[in-house]
Amino acid sequence: MNLLVNYKTMDNSNVKIKVCGMLDKQNISDLLELNINFIGFIFYPKSKRYIVKENLQDYIRNKNSVNKVGVFVNETSDNILKYSQEYNLDYIQLHGNETSEFCKTLKTKNIKIIKAFQINNNFNFSICKEYQDFCEYFLFDTQTTQFGGSGKQFNWDILQNYKLKKSYFLSGGISLNDTEKIEKLNDNRIYAIDINSRFEDENGLKKVDEINIFINRVKQKK
Repeated sequence: MNLLVNYKTMDNSNVKIKVCGMLDKQNISDLLELNINFIGFIFYPKSKRYIVKENLQDYIRNKNSVNKVGVFVNETSDNILKYSQEYNLDYIQLHGNETSEFCKTLKTKNIKIIKAFQINNNFNFSICKEYQDFCEYFLFDTQTTQFGGSGKQFNWDILQNYKLKKSYFLSGGISLNDTEKIEKLNDNRIYAIDINSRFEDENGLKKVDEINIFINRVKQKK
């Protein structure tokens, strides 16, 4: 797959890895033994991986070896700030219908934002332009009614319509079987690969061994 010939070939050895939807202490500890860069905690009450119910504030806030990402869906700015402080979050991932003005307001409070967009075959990437000054990164996920975690993958060919220079996370139904497909992507704006439900034994409990294999394959380690 050759997405964008106008951009340098993606250097897989430098691509970051984000694992999202963690719930279990031991599972988190095991995961942090791997070469991951971001760990995601979901603060959306309707999610099966809702972290608040686990009362892990003290445990999570002291994990400083990895970037901690709080995932929010159409949440109030007050609650986002509250949880950001309680869990010592490094990034806020906005995964709902948040406006660019909402992102701008959070940025003024020194919040680093990853703005997620739900992608289908008719998605208009021009909407991303109004967000680019207020976000560190974008994240492209599959459009579903659940706002992520569906295990479904969107058609990556649609990414050829993305024309901005802003780096992004690639998300949505990525599994161990997709490593060769990822290697063929030709877009150095892919900053990170975001994995979740396709690496689970059950909701919030990740298959650490498979994630380790995935990381080594994606980063092309021998």
